[in-house]
Amino acid sequence: MTITTLSSRELNHDVSNAKKAARNGPVIITDRGKPSHVLLTYEEFQRLSGRRQGLIEGLSMPGLSEIDFMPPRVEIKTREVDLS
Repeated sequence: MTITTLSSRELNHDVSNAKKAARNGPVIITDRGKPSHVLLTYEEFQRLSGRRQGLIEGLSMPGLSEIDFMPPRVEIKTREVDLS
């Protein structure tokens, strides 16, 4: 993970560069030399904030009905218990 520091002036001048840098790690934005904000990707924000996608949300995503998914059937066998 790379931490990048940009002044607010640098951020305003080249936002696309800041967004590219955020893909590799947090971008600290400074105001008058002091850290004031942090730029993260949305995925990193979700990870850090603890927001997890639930099963229902994941299964209701658009386009999933077009995916061919046929997992192999699993056979569960019982075994005898040895109590000796």
